[in-house]
Amino acid sequence: MLKVNVEYINPFVKASKSVLKTAVNLDIDIGKIYLKTSPYPSNTIAIIIGFMGQIKGQAIISMEKDIAIKIASTMMGTKIEKLDELSKSAITEVTNMILGNAATILDDQGINIEITPPSLLMGENMEVSTPKMK
Repeated sequence: MLKVNVEYINPFVKASKSVLKTAVNLDIDIGKIYLKTSPYPSNTIAIIIGFMGQIKGQAIISMEKDIAIKIASTMMGTKIEKLDELSKSAITEVTNMILGNAATILDDQGINIEITPPSLLMGENMEVSTPKMK
């Protein structure tokens, strides 16, 4: 079984909880954390952000459409009914904030990474393939 150093995982968990609480006023509970192998089944929305530096990889944040609408509504300060380009931008900005926050936490631990701009994918029953990555 492949083991991943928790000092790499915990910053992403901590950043997710912090950003979702402060930026979107959304308290989340962290379930069991585990590694997945490719392909990854995704809910209706997946945002992918790459990172490179001392550690390399991708973070894939997947959510249902109703959660994305709730996040976008809060970020935009108005109730939205469907995801348009502006609301999609709000969702990708939240994920960008999460990864930026994780990068800062890692940097404080002496692990330097840079993040790529986020890419948003939408569709029903998607699978995201990232060969040779977990």
